[in-house]
Amino acid sequence: MASKPGILTDWPWKSLGSFKYVILAPWVVHSIYTLIIKDGKERDPVYVLIFPSLLWRTLHNQIWISLARYRTAKGNNRIVDKSIEFEQVDRESNWDDQILLNGILYYVGYMILPGAAHMPLWRTDGVLLTILLHMGPVEFLYYWLHRALHHHYLYSRYHSHHHSSIVTEPITSVIHPFAEHLAYFLLFSIPLLAGIFMGKSSIAAFVGYISYIDFMNNMGHCNFELIPKMLFSIFPPLKYLMYTPSYHSLHHTQFRTNYSLFMPIYDYIYGTMDKSSDVLYEKSLIRPEELPHVVHLTHLVTPESIYHLRLGFASLASKPYTYKWYVWAMWPVTCCSIMLTWTYGRTFILERNQFNKVNVQTWVIPKFKIQYLLKFRSQSIDSLIEEAILRADERGIKVLSLGLLNQGDELNGYGELYIHRNPKLKIKVVDGSSLVVAVVLNSIPKGTTQVLFRGNLTKVAYFIASALCQMGIQVATSHKDEYKQLNTKFKNVECESKLLLSKSCTEKIWVVGDGLTREEQMKASKGTLFIPFSQFPPKRLRKDCLYHTTPAMMSPKSFQNIDSCENWLPRRAMSASRVAGVIHALEGWNVHECGNTMFNVEKIWEASLHHGFRPLTIPT
Repeated sequence: MASKPGILTDWPWKSLGSFKYVILAPWVVHSIYTLIIKDGKERDPVYVLIFPSLLWRTLHNQIWISLARYRTAKGNNRIVDKSIEFEQVDRESNWDDQILLNGILYYVGYMILPGAAHMPLWRTDGVLLTILLHMGPVEFLYYWLHRALHHHYLYSRYHSHHHSSIVTEPITSVIHPFAEHLAYFLLFSIPLLAGIFMGKSSIAAFVGYISYIDFMNNMGHCNFELIPKMLFSIFPPLKYLMYTPSYHSLHHTQFRTNYSLFMPIYDYIYGTMDKSSDVLYEKSLIRPEELPHVVHLTHLVTPESIYHLRLGFASLASKPYTYKWYVWAMWPVTCCSIMLTWTYGRTFILERNQFNKVNVQTWVIPKFKIQYLLKFRSQSIDSLIEEAILRADERGIKVLSLGLLNQGDELNGYGELYIHRNPKLKIKVVDGSSLVVAVVLNSIPKGTTQVLFRGNLTKVAYFIASALCQMGIQVATSHKDEYKQLNTKFKNVECESKLLLSKSCTEKIWVVGDGLTREEQMKASKGTLFIPFSQFPPKRLRKDCLYHTTPAMMSPKSFQNIDSCENWLPRRAMSASRVAGVIHALEGWNVHECGNTMFNVEKIWEASLHHGFRPLTIPT
């Protein structure tokens, strides 16, 4: 929002929320109707192609968003070092509003302008006219409009909204108030309207020009340099005809320079080119990829979770993972992603963070939860994990934390398998189980005397149950097999005396893991608090009960570049396994934390608090 919002700042359909797309429905339905009903020459492909062109623009923009977030996570050629926060993501979540506006105006223009109908596919003179009118009137008028928008009166009421983003992403390019977009539409319509009025317009000129504007807008707002120096060496005048991401980045950091749209020539003519433009361009081009100190290795959850990744839909990634009804419309892409991960998959970089001079990267194993549960897929998954560990070791990374499902004996022995296979590993493998135990124990409300323990018995489960018994808390379980396994595991007489078999399920605190059934949840008494110790939370079936998050901690404010949520965790919360890797690096602990043994629970808990991580509050 601008510092002093002027008239026509908000979009007219703001109150519609996610249902704003219905405003295009009448035109889309009518265009399809005319395609079906009309015959021969009466059919006009122009009218029908308006909606596909809008879908193309949406896809085009999303490709740039994903590419830019991937490249900035790698760190090479990055321009500005400041981080992106949730505030910016929220502010830029309505980037598709300008596509809706353009769609409405295209449909209206088609109906009221006689020359807009029955355009040919291609006209060379029309394409040349579009190019010339953009290079002349459009670029010139935009330059002076842009300078006018930086006058304090217009800047405070409109353009400051765009400049709230110091670190730009491709989609920052279209984040403007409604009134400003109307001005831009009129400006960019000059070549299109001229072509229509002169009878030289074509579908290629129309779609090509809009795609060019989107391409240059997105490219220029990337926070990494991608234009090779060779282009300017081959054709030196190109520096006056095409800007670069670093060139426009200076406009967002310096504000009073580099006003041009896509062609810097007018900055050169009117003396507003930033003198450091060439230096920043050269510096960004040679900037190498950053080497992280810590890598957090994780995986995909459900097929729909690809849209919740930081590389997916930013608006979804910035909120805890929940199913959205409109994601079903993406089923073709979802099916393709399933087939791709099933047959081929390679670990990729998802996120980059920094905390107290420790660089952290998140790498993703492209496998879904269901694939981890299939035994015949375990070998390929095991190979991917080991490959990632070896790659990290070759690059000199200090710590790799495992945030993966089923780190059990059946898959990799809680990570110990990779240590035995590669005894010369310098990197330290951390499964984070000690901090998971610490988080769960510290989530138990003070004064608790009894808990119900339910879930698949893993290394973490055994240690939590044992620790609770040693704290004087009775651990009840409703399953005889779990009771026998826990009783066999406990060699301490004091622990055995605190373990009991429960039939009533009246305990108010339930410590649960994978395997908790719907029927068991329904047996819980009103007001029960469910505290999960597994990576995946139980389904929230009871509105009269409370559910804690999966083991996690809230990150300090100085933990940089957190602009997405980790699965179902709240904003700025980090899974315990991810925090554990960071703590190991900060403390310089040169030990593995994997296998059936447990790292010092108290030690890692105190260290995490010392570095500013805080436990999540118990829901009320």
